[in-house]
Formats: sequence, C-alpha cells, structure tokens
Amino acid sequence: MAYTIGVPRERLAAERLVALVPETVSRLTKSGATVLVERGAGESAFISDLEYEDVGARCVSLEEAFDADIVLKVQPPSDEEISRLRRGSVFIGFLRPLDNPGIATLFAAQGVTAFSMELVPRISRAQKMDALSALSSIAGYRAVLEAATTLPKFFPLLTTAAGTVRPANVLVLGAGVAGLQAIATARRLGARVSAYDIRDAVGEEVRSLGATFVELELEVADMEDEGGYAKALMEEKARRQTELLVPFIGKSDVVVTTALIPGRPAPELITEKAVKAMSPGSVIVDLAALNGGNCALTVPGETTIVHGVTIIGDTNLPAHMAVHASQLYAKTLLAVLEEFTDEDGFHINFEDEVCTGACVSHDGNVVHERIKSLLA
Repeated sequence: MAYTIGVPRERLAAERLVALVPETVSRLTKSGATVLVERGAGESAFISDLEYEDVGARCVSLEEAFDADIVLKVQPPSDEEISRLRRGSVFIGFLRPLDNPGIATLFAAQGVTAFSMELVPRISRAQKMDALSALSSIAGYRAVLEAATTLPKFFPLLTTAAGTVRPANVLVLGAGVAGLQAIATARRLGARVSAYDIRDAVGEEVRSLGATFVELELEVADMEDEGGYAKALMEEKARRQTELLVPFIGKSDVVVTTALIPGRPAPELITEKAVKAMSPGSVIVDLAALNGGNCALTVPGETTIVHGVTIIGDTNLPAHMAVHASQLYAKTLLAVLEEFTDEDGFHINFEDEVCTGACVSHDGNVVHERIKSLLA
C-alpha cells in the first residue's frame, strides 16, 4: 500500500525553510510514496510549485497536506496545526519538546506519532539524520558574516599605501558544531581568532582550525555528558567563569556565542561588565538568543546597541540561507524516512535507539521518558 507525505507551508513569519526540496521529493516518489506539497510551500526557499510537480509531487491545499500519512515540517506546529493531523498519522520536524513538553500531550491526545528532529541521538549511525548539527553549521557560518558586515572594521590584515590595518579579533564562545564553523569562517575572512569552551577536549579541534584556545584557571571535571553537550556549571563556577572571560571579551572586536544546553535556559557567559569592557563599535552575535541568550543584554529576535556594542539576537540565522538550509534539512528528513519506512509507511521500532531517543508520542501516549518526567 502506498503512503502519502505532506509538506505544509511554514507559517512562522521568520521561517523561510521548506521541509522537502525537489531532489528529496524525487527520491521519495521513486520509492513509491505520494508527496503532497502545499501550494507556495517552497517560495521562500526559491522553489516553485512547478519544480515540485516536475519531480512527481502534487501541489495541494493546506487541508490535503495535513491529511497525509506522514507530515513533515520545519518549525513546531501550532495547536491549530496539530488539530489538523489525522489520527494514526506521523509528524516529523523540530518540536522543542524539552522547552515546551506540553506539545507532546497535544500530539498524544490527537493520536499522532511525533518524531522530534532535535532529539535524534548523536551517535555514528544517526549522523545523517542529525538536523540540529546541519543547521548549527549554517548558523555558525552566517553569524560571522553578520558580524563582518556590522563591524565598522576590516576582518583581515591589510597593507596599503596609506598604512597597515590590523586584523579584527574574533572570540568564539562554545566550540560545538556552530562554534567550529564560526571559527573556520572567521579565519577564512582573515581575522585573528580565539575560542573558549568548558570542554578541554575540543581544544585540539580549535587549534587545528588555526585559532587560539582560551584556557581559564577554572577547576572543573567531567564537563561533558553522554549526549555530547557541556553540562551546566554549578553556580559558583559559572560566576567565576564569566569573571575570567571579561578581559578576553574586552579585547575582542567580535564575540560569537554558541553555548546551549537542551531544555535549559542558555548559560550566561557575557555579563554587562564584559560588554562595557568592549570598544564602541564592537559586535556580539548571540546564537543562543532563542533560549534567552549567552549575553545578559541580548534581546531575542532583535539587534540592539548597548554601551556602544551591537548585540545581534537573531533567533533563526539559518533562515537567511534558506536554499542550502532547506537542502540540508530535507536530506536529514529523507534519511529518517529511508530508515523507518517501507512500502506500508512509517514504522516505530522501540528497540532502535534512534526511535527511543526521538519519538515523543505514539498510540495516544507520551513515550519519551525525559519528557514524561518534565510533565510529571
């Protein structure tokens, strides 16, 4: 029996991605799936309805897209969108369930199997399904471009007849996927780059990109959990960390912050004192803005100037690069579908660690243990 895949248009104003692109639609239709793309779903990513139809998709209404056996989206669905999902269907996309566990109960009440892309475990077999890393890489790249166009200085060293221009100093806080991409991009633009991470193990990766690894005199041990994320520092150590970072932040022209812990407010790394220590015209790009920000003065979703420093709190930098961001995200969704579907549709296998890690609801119940604990 053939199954249907629905791709609704994203309705969040700032979201320009689309869940499937023609390349992935072609793969799915050739495997026997019927792909239903809402009319205009790809416009913000510069994909026309005709391009979808040319690879076998059908362009349909909102109602038809949500009535599919499997519905794919980028942003978490609204309550109204969840109510449109058919009982027994499957929803795959970003859900942010650790920040909003209540969404899991809505899916369960609707009888929908919900698969959360940000909960895909970071294991070798699941790398091709890791949408969070794919988009984090884009965010790190875009963050440096935003900083470079905002900073009233050159990034590279320049020698001219009028004199020599010194390179900009860029500091990256957090050397995960986004941070490493930010380091690499800033280096390509010719900046002098340094980076800090609470995990000493990433120092070698930072140095391999040509950056200086900042080491603080901070006594910490076992600061990496099994999911690969830095654990939250205890309050006193966190306060000490921010104090020790002030002089490094103060001498930087650009600071890019990337520290996020799933399901928790973003840790504060840049205090107001640190912002005051920066030269007027300096720039902070806060990639943790969606969870409150790593800078104490970040306003999520806005760009502000405080103490002469521009603080960029954009909450969705990948949306500014919708073409490639859509391509990469669509490929992670395709990997999930190829892993868990056959000719009869999507099959949840709770003996598979990817399913147990990413499945939020199934058969009318919330099935993810951590989310159940948050709802208790």
